[in-house]
Formats: sequence, C-alpha cells, structure tokens
Amino acid sequence: MTTISPSSGENFSQPVSEETFSRVWKDPKGLKALLRGVQNQPIGIRMIGLSIFFLLLGGFQAMLMRTQLAIPNNTFLDPELYNRLMTMHGTTMMFLVAIPMIEGIGTLVLPQMLGSRELPFPRLAAFTFWTFLFGGLIFYAGFFIDAVPDGGWFAYVPMTNKEYSPDLGVDFYLLGLNVAETAAIAGAFELIISFFKMRAPGMSINRIPIFAWAIMVTGWMIIFAFTPLIVGSTMLELDRAIGTQFFNPDQNGDPLLWQHIFWIFGHPDVYIIFIPPLGIAATIVTVFARRALIGYTFIVISLVSTGFLSFGLWVHHMFATGLPELSLSFFTGASMMIAIPSGIQIFAFIATIGSGRPNFKPPFLFVIGFLLIFVLGGLSGVLLASVPVNLQTHDTYFVVAHFHYVLIGGWLFPTLGAIY
Repeated sequence: MTTISPSSGENFSQPVSEETFSRVWKDPKGLKALLRGVQNQPIGIRMIGLSIFFLLLGGFQAMLMRTQLAIPNNTFLDPELYNRLMTMHGTTMMFLVAIPMIEGIGTLVLPQMLGSRELPFPRLAAFTFWTFLFGGLIFYAGFFIDAVPDGGWFAYVPMTNKEYSPDLGVDFYLLGLNVAETAAIAGAFELIISFFKMRAPGMSINRIPIFAWAIMVTGWMIIFAFTPLIVGSTMLELDRAIGTQFFNPDQNGDPLLWQHIFWIFGHPDVYIIFIPPLGIAATIVTVFARRALIGYTFIVISLVSTGFLSFGLWVHHMFATGLPELSLSFFTGASMMIAIPSGIQIFAFIATIGSGRPNFKPPFLFVIGFLLIFVLGGLSGVLLASVPVNLQTHDTYFVVAHFHYVLIGGWLFPTLGAIY
C-alpha cells in the first residue's frame, strides 16, 4: 500500500502526502464498505465484533447447560439437546470466538505497533474475515434442518462415524471446521509476514513489542497445529461420505488415530489462545505499572519456548487409552516442563508491578484477575500432567474446571482489558 493508483490523477513527480494516501486508499462508503473494504482497522473491528457475537451465543448455550445441571433429575433439557449444546458450545468457543478475537486484535493493532501503514496483504485479511463468517454459518446451519452435531467438540470416533451419527450434523461440523481453520491459517500468514517485513526502519529485534512477538509465535503455531486437523477432519468426512476406513479397526483403521490428530492440534491450540493475551497483559502492565517490563529477553525466549514445547505434550489428553509406559513418562515430563516458561512470564509481570507505581484502572484490574485465575488453572494443569492423578480425574469436572480456569483467566480477562 505504498503506491498511488494511476486512476487517481495524482502527480507522481512530487512526494506523496499522508492525506493523499488516505484519500486514494480509503474504503468505499455504505454497503460497499462492508463488502469490499480491505483496510486493516475495519477488518480487525469486524473480526472482533464477529467473535463477540459468537461469544454471546456460546455463553447462552453454557447457561442452558448449567441450568440443566443446577438441580438433580432436572428435565429442562433432554439428553439429545444437552449433547448438542455441549458440542456447539465447545466448538463455538474454541473455533469461532478465541481464534477470530486473537487475529482480529492482531489485524487491528499490529501495523500501528510495528510502525506500518497497513498489513502486507489487505485482501487476505478480508478473506480471513469472510471465511470465518462462512465457517460459523456452516457450523450453525444444522439448526435449521434439525441436524446439529452431538458428538462433542472433540468429535471422537466411533461416536461420529456414519453408524452412530447417521444424520448430517457431523458433516456440518467437519465442513465448518475446515472453513474456519482455513481462515485461521490465512490470517496467520498475514500476521507473520507483517512481523518480519512491515517493521519501521530502526525497529531492531529487541525493540519489537511483546504483543508483536506473541502474535508471531501464535501465527507459526496456527500453521503447524491447524494443518493436521484439516487433514484429519477431511479423513473423517471421507469415512462418512465415501466409505474410506481410516478410523475403522475392523478394516485395519485406528480410532485412536483421530485422537492423536485432534490433540496434536488441540493442546497447542490452548497456547495459541493463551499466548496473545500474554502479550496483551505485558502491554497493559507496562502502561499501568508505569515502568519498563522486567525481563524482556526472558519473556521473548519463554514465548518461543512455549510455542515449541506445546507440540510435545498432546498425549496427556490420552493417558487413559492404554499407551506404553515409556510414552506416558515422556509426555508427563513434557507436560510439567511447559510450566517453566509460563512461570517466567508470570514472575516477570509480578516483578514489574511490584517495582512500579501501579495505577489501578479497569484494564489493570483485568490483568490482576488474569494473574490470579490463570495461576489456579495452571496449578491444576500440573496435577493433570501426573499419570495417577490424570487417571483418577479423567472425564470429570476437575478437568472441566482446569480448562475453564485457564481460558477465562488466560484469555478472557486480558482480552477484556484490551477491549476496554
């Protein structure tokens, strides 16, 4: 976005002013702006708005489930509807809320943080928004024909194969999943290229904001984590649509293969959701503690380390499946090791706050909530990394609590602080 369109009638022999750039490249007005706009700020705001819409929708589904669980022997929801709500709630929150919000905030503020006028590929950013939107519409299309997925947001086979889920609900799930993940990967490429190619002159590597580092690490994680799940969901759809047998043990398939494919995406996805809010928290802490962030280099190293380590511990979701003891030992160690970089980041924030002059405004209070709730979720996660504890708490509300403490503390609170 550094040249002037010949149709604008501008004089190319003179230096181009900021006003000229703004006039030539501004988005059209009215409905055209919605359909054809490519500027990073409107696109980022639309992605954030889309995420908030699905957040409210997923939150409403959670309220219905909690109403059912409020008293014993409740008949507020029948079992089928409860399974559908649980599936759609988890799917909505993971794929249509957290990821669009992260990429929307990155699209909105990353160019300004890097000293750039615009993202390198504005139309790719617009493609990301529209693809997220259509992915969400596909997810929810089943409500209109009574074909809502009910196999859980993790879609374990054989519960989601043709024999046990004969309607189109799982097909809507798989197609919507592929579309939404395509959007996430497109947005990740946009943000990674922005990080490396759109920095202002003089912005050396040790001057890049922590949030920009977090977005860059997250972008690479999205590319490497979402690609296997796109392949896996395509394999499952082929099993359902044309009778391939990738996950059928009677035909030399393996149902555990789906769990490996899903969780090699699923656990990095937790850190994909968590790392950008860490960058947000670092930004808020430096502003409201009124001092420079302590341990900048260590925080950057810990962010990159978290990205690498997150791909080596997915099996702790599968400790109850009868894996070899050597595998259990390796993934137990890896699951505990990832607490180290997270601890470095938390201690750096606490040290910055303790040595500064905190200004307790609402964004800063959200960060305080993040520190408290996320640490509780992290401690329960260390317990789940232990095989004996994991086997006793598998598929219990202890795991549900851990997951929600991490996501609400680690994602929601910093994000609310950023929006505020």
